[in-house]
Amino acid sequence: MTLPLHMRRDGFAPAAELAAARDEEGVRLFETPIGDRVWLVTRVADVRRVLGDPARFGNSARHLVPGAPALSDEELARVRPGNVLGYDPPEHTRLRRLLAPGFTARRVRLLEAGVHGIVRDHLDAMADAGPPADLVPAFALPVPSLVICELLGVPYAERAEFQQRAADFFDVSLTPEQRMDVALRSRAYLAGLVDRARVDPGDDLLGVLVRAGELDGDELVGVADLLLLAGHETTANMLGLGVHALLRHPDQLRLLRERPDLVDGAVEELLRWLTVVHTGVPRVVTADVELGGRELAEGDLVVCSLPAANRDPDLLPDADELDLTRRPTGHVAFGHGAHHCLGAPLARLEMRAAFPALLRRFPALRLAGEPEFRPTQVVYGLSSLPVTW
Repeated sequence: MTLPLHMRRDGFAPAAELAAARDEEGVRLFETPIGDRVWLVTRVADVRRVLGDPARFGNSARHLVPGAPALSDEELARVRPGNVLGYDPPEHTRLRRLLAPGFTARRVRLLEAGVHGIVRDHLDAMADAGPPADLVPAFALPVPSLVICELLGVPYAERAEFQQRAADFFDVSLTPEQRMDVALRSRAYLAGLVDRARVDPGDDLLGVLVRAGELDGDELVGVADLLLLAGHETTANMLGLGVHALLRHPDQLRLLRERPDLVDGAVEELLRWLTVVHTGVPRVVTADVELGGRELAEGDLVVCSLPAANRDPDLLPDADELDLTRRPTGHVAFGHGAHHCLGAPLARLEMRAAFPALLRRFPALRLAGEPEFRPTQVVYGLSSLPVTW
């Protein structure tokens, strides 16, 4: 299939035509393969302006999956309740306030020992099985899966099912009928999970939300759906793609192995340089406005390219270079403004635990074949990463 401009990549980098859109225009009108006319915003200052101003650039809930057909009324009614990405203030503020306690610095610190244990267990399993291995199913997928399972109280034995649903949901090549089928199966599973939590609420986040009593059943299902999909897919793809990037840059890999104190900055640089989320939720212009020298009309659809913005020369003079010693840059890999990723602290914790531990455990880690990219996914990454050691 022909990918929308904002989803086009060349390996780790935005495709040449996407970089050219940033360097030549900044804000460009284009037509997607399914016929939507969209303003593509590619420069970091303009991206921050759009994402930071929900009054002028409002939520487009019908386009929760950028690049896919707009959601029908039926689909919207099923997937929007409880999905914090589907709202602007004040409803967004209410939902985010209820979810925020699950991602405080204190709560994340309480998860730290468990995350390190999960990483260690999967490295042990890789070592016991011996080389070669496919790092995606052996490590990149199961580590964040188990973390999210523990956060929400999902039985780990059921992780494979929701991993597949997540991959299907974020695949823009699906037909509307296929997407509706995924949504129905996901909601049915999660409704059962919520019912269990209501009967016996545990100490996990879902149990905390049930006891708080401020979300109805549909909203609880929506919260669980968002966290399972977004929280798992993003971190899993950062782990797989991040290891691939390090293997392709052996000087940077060696530096991180020898200098584990660099890990915080290294994670930020990998987040910036890879930017696995192509775009935040599309926005709709609420009143005629000027942006990047272009006149946008009320009702126009706006998509922000996060990878292009994170390689904007105005952000860094050598933004196409991977440099793990770089000072943090204020990247937009987690979005910006009110919709800045709520789970960012947890994602950072998982990456800070996973990358150094993997490199220490397997000092001779190297590619054992060609990785397979997932170009049709809203969250960019790899479906396979063959390695040996």
